[in-house]
Amino acid sequence: MAKIEFLGPLNRETIEVDIKSLNDLKEMFKDDTELQEWLEICAVAVNDSLVCSLDTSIEAGDKVSLLPPVCGG
Repeated sequence: MAKIEFLGPLNRETIEVDIKSLNDLKEMFKDDTELQEWLEICAVAVNDSLVCSLDTSIEAGDKVSLLPPVCGG
């Protein structure tokens, strides 16, 4: 199982899911229209390293962080 963190304004509880790639995660959330809007603009990190490809492999015990853009001062 991989741990999925929804950071910042995504404001959701961390979940654990059985996925093999980020494509699988995208497929899981295809019917969640609110989350789909955020996913279009989020950065994604796997084990604290930013990734760019939905083909990125996910292993048991990995942590996937969804990082929405934020403003700060």
